[in-house]
Amino acid sequence: MASFPPRVNEKEIVRSRTIGELLAPAAPFDKKCGRENWTVAFAPDGSYFAWSQGHRAVKLVPWSQCLKNFLLHGTKNITNSSSLRLSRQNSDGGQKNKPREHIIDCGDIVWSLAFGSSVPEKQSRCVNIEWHRFRFGQDQLLLATGLNNGRIKIWDVYTGKLLLNLVDHTEVVRDLTFAPDGSLILVSASRDKTLRVWDLKDDGNMMKVLRGHQNWVYSCAFSPDSSMLCSVGASKAVFLWNMDKYTMIRKLEGHHHDVVACDFSPDGALLATASYDTRVYIWDPHTGDILMEFGHLFPPPTPIFAGGANDRWVRSVSFSHDGLHVASLADDKMVRFWRIDEDYPVQVAPLSNGLCCAFSTDGSVLAAGTHDGSVYFWATPRQVPSLQHLCRMSIRRVMPTQEVQELPIPSKVLEFLSYRV
Repeated sequence: MASFPPRVNEKEIVRSRTIGELLAPAAPFDKKCGRENWTVAFAPDGSYFAWSQGHRAVKLVPWSQCLKNFLLHGTKNITNSSSLRLSRQNSDGGQKNKPREHIIDCGDIVWSLAFGSSVPEKQSRCVNIEWHRFRFGQDQLLLATGLNNGRIKIWDVYTGKLLLNLVDHTEVVRDLTFAPDGSLILVSASRDKTLRVWDLKDDGNMMKVLRGHQNWVYSCAFSPDSSMLCSVGASKAVFLWNMDKYTMIRKLEGHHHDVVACDFSPDGALLATASYDTRVYIWDPHTGDILMEFGHLFPPPTPIFAGGANDRWVRSVSFSHDGLHVASLADDKMVRFWRIDEDYPVQVAPLSNGLCCAFSTDGSVLAAGTHDGSVYFWATPRQVPSLQHLCRMSIRRVMPTQEVQELPIPSKVLEFLSYRV
């Protein structure tokens, strides 16, 4: 069965250029390596790249140096299991803020990763406590790791020191996301059917439990302004939460199978969700409307077929920082790059056993992790955005859909500024 609609000539689809590979070491007796890479992450400032290399190990590499190595030595780079391992006591002040390659032993299987950085003026929401164990400065870079045993460990990226051990989930912590506003608010998604909100500036105090999912929660993502959270899970669940009031805004209906990944566009006007039903949907999160469907199986499967095993399960989705492209990763051994205004891929790349993907901070590279603990990198589509796209993104960064629709402007200008079906 063809992967793309017949009107699209496969010769027209551009093959993405491979940037490099980080291959997991073939060490059958080292139980810390060689298993699934469930998550990859780039630091907000672009300084580090991290991935779960297997069982208990998280590898951190300076991203700029990693790119230089690819250019100097070719695409392949087998990770060295004897790389620098920082102990919890190691805190060399002279080298603290200099990115260094190292491995963190998390003590259990790692399912999720997230980088967080602090903005000093963003104070803890807990106003009654005057004393805190940690004072996070502006140069602080943290890594949160979600583990198989339900624990979340918070690490200082520069020193490898364990700062906090958050204990409350009773099942696997499947995903983690920091609020983009620098408040160090962390949200965790778990197989125990809950989302939990943690305030790291209040020494990791758990502020709230978000309940509503009836089954496993697979993924969660903040909107760019940190006001909204999307969570997705088993049984077709897509929920939107108000993160000022910690209440559910709405449930989005449309998928026919488990929803396993989600991501907001850089302007917060669009939401991408990926499902085992072979589809990626692009939503308007402010209205609940589906604006675009990216199908990974043609013809589109019926709801019964889409709800079962179909060898096109979509595993991951990520929005590019240009707001124009979306990447998806599916079980048909393909990575696809889509434009938000086209219903077929603009670039593709082969990848076997892929599990997760993420764009680099500048949007120029896509990283994807696989079952064997390796990571592969591709150059992303580079296109000059239209004036319409630039105008839309500028106004949507500060206005939700309803406010745009109420602007006293001509209907043609309103159309120009709107994302439409």
